[in-house]
Amino acid sequence: QGVHWRLLTTQPVEDAAQAWAVVACYRKRWAIEQMFRTLKTQGFDIEGLRIEERQPRDKLITAALIAAVAIQQLVHARDGGPGPLRPCSDAFEPDDIPLLEAFCAKLEGKTLRQKNPHPKGSLAYAAWVCARLGGWTGYYGKPGPVVMLQGWLEIQAAKKSLHTLGFKPNV
Repeated sequence: QGVHWRLLTTQPVEDAAQAWAVVACYRKRWAIEQMFRTLKTQGFDIEGLRIEERQPRDKLITAALIAAVAIQQLVHARDGGPGPLRPCSDAFEPDDIPLLEAFCAKLEGKTLRQKNPHPKGSLAYAAWVCARLGGWTGYYGKPGPVVMLQGWLEIQAAKKSLHTLGFKPNV
């Protein structure tokens, strides 16, 4: 049997078309809630900032917001979806692609479920890599923003380490 749920709303709903319009608004709201979840305690913890000066605090919050948008892009890209796939360059720099491919080669397992099903260079491919780095096994559920954030942070740490050591990507 299907799941029965009710969405309470103050919007007038006279027919199925209006009901679907309310559901569409709710789905958009959910994406915004996930964005704030990524920014707040389960993500970048901007509520925990103890910076009194406005300009440095605002710069840090802006940087966190930009990163949170990248995390949301990864979450939305994770399944591939209908239509053309978004390019990896939506959330990563071209120099990051060899690093993503190297991580993917190490993270892919022997079973079909442990193989990255998305084409190289797509944002869905990068989302799969970030999800695996964030602890997703490929077997249970879909990785959300917290898992994507952990994987994205792993990519950023590896990128910084390679840069510190003087390694240049082979683009």
